[in-house]
Amino acid sequence: MSLKLTKNDFFLTGINSVMVEERHPQADFSCHDHDFDELVIVWRGNGLHIWNDIPYPITCGDLFYINAKDRHSYESVNGLVLDNVLYCRERFRLTADWEQLLLGEHASQEQRYWRLSTLGMAVLRDKVDELAKECMKSEPLSVQLSEALLMQLALLLLRFRHQPNSGALPDAHQLDLLLMALRASIAEPFHLDSFCQQHQLGSRGLRALFKHHTGMSVPHYLRQLRICRAMSLLRYGNKTIGDVAAECGFDDSNYFSVVFNRACGVSPRDYRQRFITQLRKAPMQPSAVVNLS
Repeated sequence: MSLKLTKNDFFLTGINSVMVEERHPQADFSCHDHDFDELVIVWRGNGLHIWNDIPYPITCGDLFYINAKDRHSYESVNGLVLDNVLYCRERFRLTADWEQLLLGEHASQEQRYWRLSTLGMAVLRDKVDELAKECMKSEPLSVQLSEALLMQLALLLLRFRHQPNSGALPDAHQLDLLLMALRASIAEPFHLDSFCQQHQLGSRGLRALFKHHTGMSVPHYLRQLRICRAMSLLRYGNKTIGDVAAECGFDDSNYFSVVFNRACGVSPRDYRQRFITQLRKAPMQPSAVVNLS
């Protein structure tokens, strides 16, 4: 069963429409849902975000629009720092196209996952901090100001967000370029030195920058991406283990099985069978913990 989080537990009063929950750091958190919506903005560190049974390896710059009907959890966290911006749509007083500003239940899950540029995160950090202070007041003016700040935040997200697998990002920071390149390399070999030569970057400095912002090495992050992709393919597809391995960047299916077993505690074949069995018994059952460290 999923843990239910309610407005009464988080919102200052019955008229506050916005609250900010700072998770500095975010610990492991079991599967839960809520009777409010939220934005999840990841600032630092890394972990595994299980969202409606789909695994997402998360790190700095990840953005999620979570709806009340969604179920999600955090696992295998490592120095993960994020903010949850909670909001109750039915309490909004300002007139705006909130469904477009804050993607709601009419948007698919794929449409509600984005990446933020490094430049955008610097701007958004100040806006979230401003909102966090204002929403802790209950007088009518502060309630209205909090909602106005949420609208500004939502507009800034439209400006600075981009698709996770976007092939191009104007004025991209070197960290953004590397993260995009890694996401595009799940099925292909990735050579950091070649990437650095292509973009005229220093490999040693870029490794240090990546470690500073994400809390892990470049190969570790790429391995997370590949294992999470494999988990999704095994859960929802019918490809052979060899085909799954190849699509996730492993030339040797036996080596893939070793890496997957080390991360998930079961072989790819047993993982697929376990998930099929879980769906037959209880379709809403939370997924097993994954060790991607």
